Amino acid sequence: MHHTRAVGTAGVPVRLAAVLVATVSCADAAPPRDPDPGVPLEVAESRARNVTDLRYELGFTIPADRSEPILGEALIRFEWSGRTALPLDFAAAPEQVRAVDANGELLDLTPVNEHLVIPRGSLRQGANAIRVSFVAGDGSLNRNDEFLYALFVPDRARWAFPVFDQPDLKARFSLRLDIPGDWVAVSNGAELERRGVTRPEGERRLYRFAETEPISTYLFAFAAGRFEIEESERDGRTMRLFHRETDRGKVTRNREAIFDLHAKALAWLEAYTAIPYPFGKFDFVAVPSFQYGGMEHPGAIWYRASSLFLDESATQSQLLGRAGVIAHETAHMWFGDLVTMRWFDDVWMKEVFANFMSAKIVNPSFPELDHELRFLLSHYPAAYAIDRTEGANPIRQPLENLNEAGTLYGAIIYQKAPIVMRQLELMVGEDTFRDGLREYLDAHRFGNATWPDLIDVLDRRSPLDLRAWSRAWVEEPGRPTITTELVRSGPGEGEAVPRGGARVTFRQEDPRGRGLRWDQPLRPWYGPSPLDIAVGDAASTALRFEGDVATDVRDGPLSSFDAVLANSDGVGYGLFRLDETSREWLLEHLPDVEPPVTRAVAWLTLWDELLERAISPQRWIEAALPAIEAETDELLVTRMLADLRTAYWRFLTLEQSAERAERIETLLWTRLEAAERASLKASFLGAYRAVARSEAAIARLESIWRRGGGVPGLPLSERDLTVLAQSLAVRDVEGADEILDAQADRIANPDRRARFDFVRPALSSDVATRDAFFASLADPANREREPWALEGVGFLNHPLRAETALPHLRPALDLLEEIQRTGDIFFPKRWLDATLGGHGTGEAAEIVRRFLIDRPDTPLRLQAKLLQSADLVFRAAALRDPDLPLDR
Repeated sequence: MHHTRAVGTAGVPVRLAAVLVATVSCADAAPPRDPDPGVPLEVAESRARNVTDLRYELGFTIPADRSEPILGEALIRFEWSGRTALPLDFAAAPEQVRAVDANGELLDLTPVNEHLVIPRGSLRQGANAIRVSFVAGDGSLNRNDEFLYALFVPDRARWAFPVFDQPDLKARFSLRLDIPGDWVAVSNGAELERRGVTRPEGERRLYRFAETEPISTYLFAFAAGRFEIEESERDGRTMRLFHRETDRGKVTRNREAIFDLHAKALAWLEAYTAIPYPFGKFDFVAVPSFQYGGMEHPGAIWYRASSLFLDESATQSQLLGRAGVIAHETAHMWFGDLVTMRWFDDVWMKEVFANFMSAKIVNPSFPELDHELRFLLSHYPAAYAIDRTEGANPIRQPLENLNEAGTLYGAIIYQKAPIVMRQLELMVGEDTFRDGLREYLDAHRFGNATWPDLIDVLDRRSPLDLRAWSRAWVEEPGRPTITTELVRSGPGEGEAVPRGGARVTFRQEDPRGRGLRWDQPLRPWYGPSPLDIAVGDAASTALRFEGDVATDVRDGPLSSFDAVLANSDGVGYGLFRLDETSREWLLEHLPDVEPPVTRAVAWLTLWDELLERAISPQRWIEAALPAIEAETDELLVTRMLADLRTAYWRFLTLEQSAERAERIETLLWTRLEAAERASLKASFLGAYRAVARSEAAIARLESIWRRGGGVPGLPLSERDLTVLAQSLAVRDVEGADEILDAQADRIANPDRRARFDFVRPALSSDVATRDAFFASLADPANREREPWALEGVGFLNHPLRAETALPHLRPALDLLEEIQRTGDIFFPKRWLDATLGGHGTGEAAEIVRRFLIDRPDTPLRLQAKLLQSADLVFRAAALRDPDLPLDR
């Protein structure tokens, strides 16, 4: 450990170990000690009490050669009221600190556990100015040969420069950039100056950006490089799109839609919140192979380029996805950027409102769609996929150090939280909910707030006990199990049941034994009899649970039904267990269930029944195929095809899937040829490519690839052809290397070509080459482009190669903690998903269990991530072997 040293005015070195204060009591009087690594909560709380009026003036000199260091200068101004030493967060090696000056005093400081600690004697009550000259850390600057982009969420600003890296110390940032002469740059603030200069090393370009509004450190950003700039005006606001797309046709085809979707989102949010867009200028950058779908930096949003620039063959889901991610990131300007969580335990709040508002915003842009169905399919399957696992986590989680904040992210905050927020809106009413949000945003604008702050606002406007509601839905993991009990009466039979009628009881229980009760409405659906197949009846008034029971009494003709679904409208949330009669009827008659949202609920319920082993994989597939054959709703088709692929590859052995391959391939190709919309054709072609096993299907795919023009009614893009070539290679077709060589030559864009070349060894038919590729990923430098690494790992663990990849599983799990330390927020879970995604054997399940036994010191949140990703491995092993218990 490096201790901090200072030089006093008399030039006498003073050892500062005795005055370092990293964590302090509420009175700021804790005994001095070295700061812990990361950003501990107690350090952050102390700084938040004592640091105000914070400003950063930053400058970076970026060389053309990315192997050369980036030099930085920081002037940090603030008001100080503390009585202790003050840690600045900077995860740097000692040689990266070139000079530190506190209020005119030159300090000889070296980092202590990722901090530069300013001694108490060098600080003043009131105004302070700290200057630091440094070598910027590359870990969060995402440097490429021709561009770079900063990505500082959740605590990665401290990787690049000295900073108080916590969300509740909002600051005004100003920025200077010195970049290569043929580069352009963008940041949060408006561009004030851009000029060229000539230096001995070559032409340079200098940028100066205006000071921002107060924003959190994780929202500060800049990008620089060889980008093209598209500019357009909407509603009097000029917007700019920075991109590296070389296919001009693709840019032209997508350009207007991208600007239109942003403008619509901005207009909707201004009307809903009654607050004008708060950050002045509005730019966005399409980043090749960006780690996330998007990142909400105010005034400078980052997007994954492929999310914006869609191919002609884009499916309806991809079009929706683009509209959704644009609305999501735009909503963050209010929810997260204007008002920010005080600490990352409430990071879910910014994400839930971005996702929740996104669903509201996108609806007008797609009037032809069933938006209740879209909400159901966009949120429930992903949320259930976590809540059903041993690693399920609550929406709101405690956090002691920001260096673990990345482990909070996942489907629970992105998908379950919007479901819960919709429940809350239904409980208090849309107008009350909107007015409460307006009050909350207005009261905390350019500041920070917590979940209890919002609950307090809504509590005052509602007679409901929202704190009790919050405990079950927000503060605890899991979902209720809701079972259906049916009692029919004949003449003179059935207590409290009308003669000839029925009583249906829905019982709720907490499968984790905590005694929780989930307050939610249920609208049951009663399936038609075979004599009147077109009639399906749903309760017109929602049922409410009294304690753990909700009861519906059916009389007269309404009692003639063959199946019961507890959740007709898709609002209810839980594991809905079917009675045997309803299960069998739905397996036989799923296409007859109306409306589509109820049919989707039935599909998701049968999927849960499969996972709980109430249905065998073989029986489920037999029911799924005619349902897919008959389905006309494209959103539901997409969901069905995804689940079919999972069941086909994970729940059947390779021998069993091969036996069914031709039948499934024939169905998918027939539907592709019959589909009238190109987007629907694309969905079926994607599924056909994914499941192809027979010689005839593989030959057809190769023929399509060689022609390069697509299929009738569906032109194929460069990306489509690349995926086809990779799919052929992973199936070890004859001449696979020649196919990959030819496809590489087709790729004109240098970013996409670099990705293809990186991933290619993972496609090799040679096991040793694949093993070497996996071994190379032990070096963090080879994981820097995370989407590339994940794509390669996915190919290594393709179901057709899962057996040869088994030796990789334990080493991949052993890397997990390092990946969490060095990677971005979604990387650990995605690493696990890519590693385990092709496996379904008892041997793979045992490797995971053995790792958890051998490594009990693995942080609990990472253990939870592993259990989430491994859930389908455990269930697949149990489904393949009926004698194996689901939970061992």
